[in-house]
Amino acid sequence: MSALTALVISFIFGPKLINLLEGNDIGESIREDGPRSHSKKKGTPTMGGILILLSVSISTLIWSDLTNSYIITILISMLLFGLIGLIDDLIKLKGNKNGLRASIKFFMQIGVAYGAISYLFYGSVEPITTDLLIPFTNNVRIDLGWVFLPFAIFVIVGSSNAVNLTDGLDGLAIVPVVMISIALGIFAYVTGNINFSSYLDLPFLREAGEVFVICCAISGAGLGFLWFNTYPAQVFMGDVGAISLGGTLGLISVVVKQELVLAIMGGVFIMETLSVILQVGSYKIRGKRIFNMAPIHHHFELKGWAEPKVIVRFWIITVFLVLIGLSSLKIR
Repeated sequence: MSALTALVISFIFGPKLINLLEGNDIGESIREDGPRSHSKKKGTPTMGGILILLSVSISTLIWSDLTNSYIITILISMLLFGLIGLIDDLIKLKGNKNGLRASIKFFMQIGVAYGAISYLFYGSVEPITTDLLIPFTNNVRIDLGWVFLPFAIFVIVGSSNAVNLTDGLDGLAIVPVVMISIALGIFAYVTGNINFSSYLDLPFLREAGEVFVICCAISGAGLGFLWFNTYPAQVFMGDVGAISLGGTLGLISVVVKQELVLAIMGGVFIMETLSVILQVGSYKIRGKRIFNMAPIHHHFELKGWAEPKVIVRFWIITVFLVLIGLSSLKIR
């Protein structure tokens, strides 16, 4: 019902939001050094992530247990990450193509992540542990101790920025987000059920099963957004969507103790991020570029791949990686 509600809300408010954005000339600016085929995207409404946040929030408020500390923390964090992205988008619309200064955005993301983890660790009824669960092992755990806090912040902020970097083609980022949110929801449901967690030899996390509700809301809202974002896109999610969804996936993975599984399932996000790091590092050190263009999805476009081919192939890679991540439930 959570997924269905978010999907219906997206269908109802999607056209209204697109018309509102178009009426206020809130359109995407295109990189001048990008693929020539992207020139036709200029002016396409952006900040469509508002639709995702609206759908997820309403659905979660209707169907979840609002006394659950995990739900409240994840929902508030998602909206705060969305606010960071919204500020970034608004600055870009005013003519500054770089948006919010990178250092300021980074510290704001760290602030939200720190607040969420600190609350779940110190103020929650069911505090999260400092254990790092190693997938594909017989329930091997490493107690990170004080290192857990910076590690969790790294996962959340890294995931937020990785999804943001991936969001460069029509539908490229939202489908992996949908698939990974469903998979993390399965982990949440299993670890929150004492019978399933005992059978699968996973740590039992009381009340974590409720996180499945917000994961379903994200998947439903994501599919609803894809209706308008599929190639050729009628609207882009903008930073307000990408930053918030990436941060939310990272936080959920920390809650259900599947940080390393997220790294597996989000392999496309990691690949996109590494391509940017390698490109920038290589240019600064050697004065040469590794890829035709970064992030790597643009590299394949410049190699001659049509945009839909890049998008679908990256989706297929994500399906493969998500299945590997889910297999860790049984292979141990």
